[in-house]
Amino acid sequence: MAAGRGRRAAAERFPARWKMQWHRVRVGLRRSAVDYFRGDGSDWVALAGLLLTVPLIAITTLANPVWCSPAALVLPIVAGGLLLRPASLLGLYAAAATALIVESVQLGPYTEGPSRVTPGVVLVVAACGLFGLLIAQFRSRVGVPWRRGGTMLFDLRERIRTQSRLPKLPAGWHREMALRPAGGQSFSGDFVVAARTNGGRTLEVVLTDVSGKGMDAASRALLLAGAFSGLLGSLPPHAFLPAANGYLLRQDWDEGFATSIHLVLDLDSGDYELYSAGHPPGLQLSAGSGRWEEKAAEGPLLGVYEGAQFDPVKGSLRAGDVLMLFTDGLVETSERDIVEGIDRLTGEADRYVAGGFHGAAWHLIEAVAKDVNDDRALLLICREGPTAQAQAQAQAQSSQAQSSQARSSQAQPAAR
Repeated sequence: MAAGRGRRAAAERFPARWKMQWHRVRVGLRRSAVDYFRGDGSDWVALAGLLLTVPLIAITTLANPVWCSPAALVLPIVAGGLLLRPASLLGLYAAAATALIVESVQLGPYTEGPSRVTPGVVLVVAACGLFGLLIAQFRSRVGVPWRRGGTMLFDLRERIRTQSRLPKLPAGWHREMALRPAGGQSFSGDFVVAARTNGGRTLEVVLTDVSGKGMDAASRALLLAGAFSGLLGSLPPHAFLPAANGYLLRQDWDEGFATSIHLVLDLDSGDYELYSAGHPPGLQLSAGSGRWEEKAAEGPLLGVYEGAQFDPVKGSLRAGDVLMLFTDGLVETSERDIVEGIDRLTGEADRYVAGGFHGAAWHLIEAVAKDVNDDRALLLICREGPTAQAQAQAQAQSSQAQSSQARSSQAQPAAR
């Protein structure tokens, strides 16, 4: 009992209480900062800081107008246009106007010397304030502050990338996907959704090219990717494209069509069906003959008319065979038709036949359509033969041996 009372007395001492209060303050400030960054918090902190900046700039200008021009008041105005709501922004503008008036009175007429408040300075400050107010009103109407806007774009990009990940395949299979948006952007109108269905025995992959490119098609691509991901595996393979077509028609977009190709692959036998909705044909490499064969299924564009039918083309992947699926941005440009683009793609792909297609998707896009201002996507499905599997195992064993050798070499100096 005495020990317990002693601990309670120690906890009630001033240092312990001070630490507890300091911890609460830190937690509160951190939560406020997170809310402010997300756009959920008040802007009073930013307003107070900018209001303090205005008189500081005015005092510095009066003390040394050569090094601190009266036009420096545009700095808090620009920052306020990005940080504040319209109502708070008007208060900041009133403070800046007051500072300009004080500077004009204290520095004297602009005709009596340089570094004065000239009509040009007033026009520049007023123009920056007008643009800042327009930006703040636009953000207020949209309901997304600039801090949260960047987070939403980042989240959009990561969701598209997550939905485009391909599932793991059993031994003897290799898959990889490469996507290059138009203009070097982070957003693309091309996307992939994939899933292993039928108890993991079947791989279903859908490669889609939404009309438009880059940022213009990114929002529609995200919406379609979520819808297609929900449809995939929930419907029989032959019913997927008709359901996707109906979904696009219900959206009633002005530019609402898309092309899509749907692969249904049996991972045990290698047999597959390929459904197409106005998409470029798939390409299959036969290991026996070393030739590429086009796999063109019949079907109209998605989102054009109701009751569309999609007839599949069938094939089979044997040991060493490769199947390539791609979007038209990879093989078709204004200066090159699709036939020439496919010939160029297969010619570049022949270089990887001997050494295997591991890591080839990205390099193929770079070689065939590096500077094309369009979204480009390439999907490779390889059924590896015994030689390829042996090479992969040898590479894995070699990497393990190198890592173990590195650990032993690091352990030897320590032992010495």
